[in-house]
This record gives sequence, C-alpha cells and structure tokens, in this order.
Amino acid sequence: MKEKLTVIKVGGKIVEETETLNRLLCDFSALPGYKVLVHGGGRSATRIASQLGIESKMVNGRRITDAETLKVVTMVYGGLVNKSIVAGLQAKGINAIGLTGADMDIIRSVKRPVKDIDYGFVGDVERVDAEALASLVRRNVVPVLAPLTHDGKGNILNTNADTIAGETAKALAAIFDVTLVYCFEKKGVLSDENNDDSVIPVLTPDLFREYVTKGIIKEGMIPKLENSFSAIDAGVTEVIITSASAIREKAGTVIKK
Repeated sequence: MKEKLTVIKVGGKIVEETETLNRLLCDFSALPGYKVLVHGGGRSATRIASQLGIESKMVNGRRITDAETLKVVTMVYGGLVNKSIVAGLQAKGINAIGLTGADMDIIRSVKRPVKDIDYGFVGDVERVDAEALASLVRRNVVPVLAPLTHDGKGNILNTNADTIAGETAKALAAIFDVTLVYCFEKKGVLSDENNDDSVIPVLTPDLFREYVTKGIIKEGMIPKLENSFSAIDAGVTEVIITSASAIREKAGTVIKK
C-alpha cells in the first residue's frame, strides 16, 4: 500500500499577503503525512516589474516573458515569494526547502514554440524527477516549488504553477497515493458565478462536458479542470478544487473518473 502524499497549489494572491499567507501556512502545517507546496506570485512580479519600469504583458492570463521580465520573475518567484514561504514554514516547525525546477534538476522543460503568440522564456514541462522529490519528502523535508523550470541548457523558464502542480502530482503518483489540491479564491467550482455557495460537489468527465456546453463552466476554469482530469487519468488518486482556507477539511469540488 502506497504512502499518502498531498500536493497543494496556491495562487500568488494567497501567499503575497501576510494574513492569508500565515493562515495558509498554519493549515498546511497541520496536514498529516507527506506534502509538497507549489506557489504562484504573479501580482508581486507585476508590481516589482512596474517599479523597475518594465511593462507586464499578459495574453489569456499568461505572462509574456521577455529577457527583462524573466529576470524579475526569477527574483520574485524563486527568491522573495519562495523564501518567505520557506521561512514561514520553518517558524511553524516544518522543515522545508525552496526549489525551482533547476534545483536538483527537479523539473525539466522545453521553451514553448512560437505559434500564434511568442510567449518568450516560457517553459512547457517535459519531465519531473519524482525520485529526487521522494528522497526529500521521505526525510520529512517539504519541497516548496516556485513556478520556474529549466531547459538543461542553462536557461530558466517561467512556467505555469497549475501545470507544475499537475505534472508533479502525476510523477509522484508512481510512488505515492497522491491527492492534488488546487486552491483559489472560491470555495470550489461554482454552478453560478454570482453565488459563492453554489459549489459543484463532484465533477466527472461527462458532467464537465455538459457544464462547458451549457456555459456554466468557462474561461480560466476550463484549463484548470482539464489539468485535473489529466492528473486523474495519470494515476493521481484525487483532485480537489477549493479555497485555501478549506484545505484541512478537503471541502470543495472533487474531481473523479
């Protein structure tokens, strides 16, 4: 029987504000068993880029990462945000280590090819070294993964945090009984975007397609759910979409086959 492991992905807004970060770290610290934390940090990157006179360009919610922007996201994601989380966990008795994909060659990516849009230095995940991560968690060290990977040729690549969480969970599913939790500002996937209590408790592929056809599920939630079903298909035991304040209860929307 496989040991249980939880992969938690939290958005930048949660980890960039002192009050919400502290609550998250308390809840995360209380989770039983092995765990991995994946974080964003986009608002901080946008703010610091602006202070440096660098314009942030977004397309469909994804950051265009030119050479100057890459310097900013590397500093912010891999430094400021990541190390603040690690320090906060250490203060709560959790032995954590902050990593980018380049550290220990944990996550290798390929630079996204130019099609309709040139995203610049953005990576699409090619592989995750699950054994390297497992060697850390089995020593009760919690990996805290920044949304940065590398191409093996000396280049850091900005990489979507949802994707990193999903690919990490898939890779670790070969070794552990993995639950993947995507945290965002809502209580789960909503049937009515104007009613925060209209949480859809369970989503299957058939229900997902039905809700997309009816326009109930749309926009940015679609790729998040596609990632979730892909994780289930790859052996992840359970995917939950919920608010950061509910990770201990595992409330929200559960994704099932």
